[in-house]
Amino acid sequence: MFHPDSFGYRPGRSAVDAVGRCRERCWSNDWVIDLDIRKFFDSVPWRLIVKAVEANTDQPWVILYVKRWLAAPLQRSDGSRVERDRGTPQGSAVSPVLANLFLHYAFDTWMTRRFPSVPFERYVDDVVVHCRSEAQARLVAAARSMVGGCGRSVSVGVMCTCQ
Repeated sequence: MFHPDSFGYRPGRSAVDAVGRCRERCWSNDWVIDLDIRKFFDSVPWRLIVKAVEANTDQPWVILYVKRWLAAPLQRSDGSRVERDRGTPQGSAVSPVLANLFLHYAFDTWMTRRFPSVPFERYVDDVVVHCRSEAQARLVAAARSMVGGCGRSVSVGVMCTCQ
């Protein structure tokens, strides 16, 4: 179901595999863009996560538990609770799974439709995009704010040549 270039928190795939694929692609693509979705785990809208889950299950209990889990308050070390209205709790076992599911639609599918000839590697919310020319890299970098129409702020950490 997931894009073949999605590596984060998937069985039989690792960050080392993503780096290996990245190294291979640097030999045939002169430009790379390092993308990071700012504060992804803190700010992803719940309705979009739930929409991604609904697209993959018809089990009402799964959707109910995802909604409950997302809305659970954050408990601080002093015992106080903080209500949340977006984001996923970092450090939990479910957050990376939901992040991958959401970004499968918001980034991978979007990128495949918008730039079908541009390869990338994604490890949860970190992405390396490979471009053949500076012009193509600038075009992809300029479109980053449109990532799947999900309203996430995407920063370009580095845009450089591999030569």
